[in-house]
Amino acid sequence: MSHPTTRWIAETGGTRGAVYAERIRRLHAAGGAVHGEADALGALVPTPARVLDAGCGTGRVAVELARRGYDVTGLDVDASMLAEAERDAASAGVDVRWVLGDLLDAPALAGDGYDLVAAPGNVVVYLAPGTEERAVAALATVLRPGGLLVVGFAADRHVTEADYAAWCAASGLTAVHRWGGWDGEVGDGSYVVAVDRR
Repeated sequence: MSHPTTRWIAETGGTRGAVYAERIRRLHAAGGAVHGEADALGALVPTPARVLDAGCGTGRVAVELARRGYDVTGLDVDASMLAEAERDAASAGVDVRWVLGDLLDAPALAGDGYDLVAAPGNVVVYLAPGTEERAVAALATVLRPGGLLVVGFAADRHVTEADYAAWCAASGLTAVHRWGGWDGEVGDGSYVVAVDRR
């Protein structure tokens, strides 16, 4: 299905996968913490659970969740990022279903639904302008009853916390937590981790 060009593709040309993945590999090799999002998501939804990593990028979170025993699907609009995700999943010996597509395509991946839909990077701020509310609604529709939508984003770029909260409410979701980071702390409002339940 054809969709408007996302801010991510407009900004990067869909060619930064290898550079981005290498930066994360170096950080990890230097002892940097690269699994904070996976830790937080795992604390919210224990295994066994079915997870959609929406805007999965190079698969850092999806691969780690699969390593921990989750049944994971990764969806991303950038083929260069998915190529890195596939490589890392193979290296880690985990099975993740990778899908090239827009978040608006999520309903086609629903199957019997997900226990957790996560967009841990700045995914919502990189969507195509004007599609953000529809993307949140698409992600909400693939949740099983009681399932969680967990999204992290910089609230000072294109999307405010109030915008996002309104989109979730319009999609029938109920707010559970609003944090300032993946460690569950209260922040200054510049970054939001939003947890909403279907």
